[in-house]
Amino acid sequence: MQQQPTNIQYTTIIDPFVVNTLKSVVGKTLIVETTKDTVRGVLADVQPDHIVMNVGDTTFFVRIQQIVTIMPD
Repeated sequence: MQQQPTNIQYTTIIDPFVVNTLKSVVGKTLIVETTKDTVRGVLADVQPDHIVMNVGDTTFFVRIQQIVTIMPD
């Protein structure tokens, strides 16, 4: 008897106001404070659940749910 594959569903909370505001500052240098650390760099991309920050030669992927504050640099 074969087992049927389990259907996995993922759920994420999307804050459309934060996403839209972040999209308006793509390409700008920001200071992003998270629940763990602070990242200062250029906002490269915005997705519904995360942002991409370029800090020098390093790329950071930050979950929007982990962001506490965002400030222009």
